[in-house]
Amino acid sequence: MKPPLAASARKATNVTIAAGLLDHAKRLGINISKASEEGLSRAVAAKQEAIWLEANQAALDSSNAYVDRHGIPLAQHPNF
Repeated sequence: MKPPLAASARKATNVTIAAGLLDHAKRLGINISKASEEGLSRAVAAKQEAIWLEANQAALDSSNAYVDRHGIPLAQHPNF
């Protein structure tokens, strides 16, 4: 999922990171801002997925129940 703002739109912020982890990352030459942004992007995508799943769970359950009762639609037409 793409971030809601263009990649060039940046805003400075303060974060608290475990000192040992931060030191290790710096020794390895990891760009802390980029790594933080990538991690936050993954966290946002995971949260959006969870929200979508919760909002659509009833429809998914209904669809699965239909398939359980009636089988896969058009299964008798394997070339379709």
